[in-house]
Amino acid sequence: MKTLLQKITIEGNESFACRVYETPRFETTWHQHPEYELIVILKGHGTAIIGDSVADYKEDDVFFLAGNVPHWFRKSEAKMTGAALVIHFTADCWGNGLLDMPEMKAVQLLLQRNNGIVLEKRLKQDVSRMMFAMHEAKGFDKLILLLQCLQRIGGSVSYKTMTEDFSTPANAVNEIIARVMDFSLKHYQGPVTLAEAAAMANMSVPNFCRFFKKNIKKTYFDFIRDLRISHACKLLASTNQPILDICYDSGYKSWAHFSKQFKEVKAQTPSQYRRQYQQ
Repeated sequence: MKTLLQKITIEGNESFACRVYETPRFETTWHQHPEYELIVILKGHGTAIIGDSVADYKEDDVFFLAGNVPHWFRKSEAKMTGAALVIHFTADCWGNGLLDMPEMKAVQLLLQRNNGIVLEKRLKQDVSRMMFAMHEAKGFDKLILLLQCLQRIGGSVSYKTMTEDFSTPANAVNEIIARVMDFSLKHYQGPVTLAEAAAMANMSVPNFCRFFKKNIKKTYFDFIRDLRISHACKLLASTNQPILDICYDSGYKSWAHFSKQFKEVKAQTPSQYRRQYQQ
């Protein structure tokens, strides 16, 4: 079974990578890498799948991902231009001893996380600004800016946790999971059956259900629910479309079912969710 591991290349005169990726190099399917990742979206929008979490991403969003947390930033439209400024680094890129210093406690604790977070409010603005400066800087200045970014994140609480401690199961990042996810992202707005998803994995339905839950840490229908609710949230926040229309556009045939699942995921009603963005 092919493991989808991304190889991060680092120049010989640098200790970490800081690059702008644009279509088509920005598009990478469900994958993982041992390096930590700090990413600011420059162009495009779509669905971010990080560990067992599903959410929308858009321009100016900033994410911090621990090493080996599987992820996929998938554009909402194939022809859309996608671009991001991405920083990849390892916990030992500074050599030994630096992170053991008491002044580095916030950075040390940040790097002990095994999940993904999306930055919010002033934190997002500050880190984004430092990332752009880092892209232009060289040598020592570049390294100091990375440490300042991590110190700023580690000392803040202005972020949303995307996925809890996601210790990657052995088979969570492979071509079968990627194929099932791609099928799901294309069809979640319509009726989706376990038989169809299992066929994409070339498995029986019982085997597929066990396989998916073991590796993604949720049932397949919970994954479909999260895709649908994420789509609904995007429409609620960015359009004036009637909520009942959003219900149907998100793949639901029943308002009661949509309302129930929305509350399960977001702990509020669709109208309450929309109201907080209007305010």
